[in-house]
Amino acid sequence: MPSQAPSPAADSESPRSLRERLLIRLLHIYFRFARGLTFGVRAAVLNDRGEVFLVRHSYVSGWYFPGGGVEVGETAGEALERELAEEAGLALAGPPTLHGIFLNRSASQRDHVALYVVRDFRTLGVKRADREIAEAGFFPLDALPEGTTSATRRRLDEILTGTLSPAEW
Repeated sequence: MPSQAPSPAADSESPRSLRERLLIRLLHIYFRFARGLTFGVRAAVLNDRGEVFLVRHSYVSGWYFPGGGVEVGETAGEALERELAEEAGLALAGPPTLHGIFLNRSASQRDHVALYVVRDFRTLGVKRADREIAEAGFFPLDALPEGTTSATRRRLDEILTGTLSPAEW
């Protein structure tokens, strides 16, 4: 797992492979019938060294904030805690701040994401690669890893500059 950024950040994300596009499309077709609306959470975890925690999934290219779907019967806060533990090996040590709720049109017309800013957390253990997360770690804000998604970069810029967030991811 990287604990520092490998190389200077690229300005654009790489195009998704045919396999990734098909997988995402199939998942959204499934969720269309399983759920009328999809709702997920992500966490911008920032430490006092000027770093952000990012994950690289095994099934899609790019670096993202940790997060995932809110399950039936689960609150957004519970989903955030579960996803942080699963994807990052982190636990909340204080209340997160809701940065915004966004429509994620790139995923589907029904997908919404709640982004929380987490500054008070504790480490549960070193996050090891698994079936879902290929790599994870903290990266300097001024040297994000190549492939950090444009949406992740936009949200970080909003958080750090205090600018208003558009309603779309």
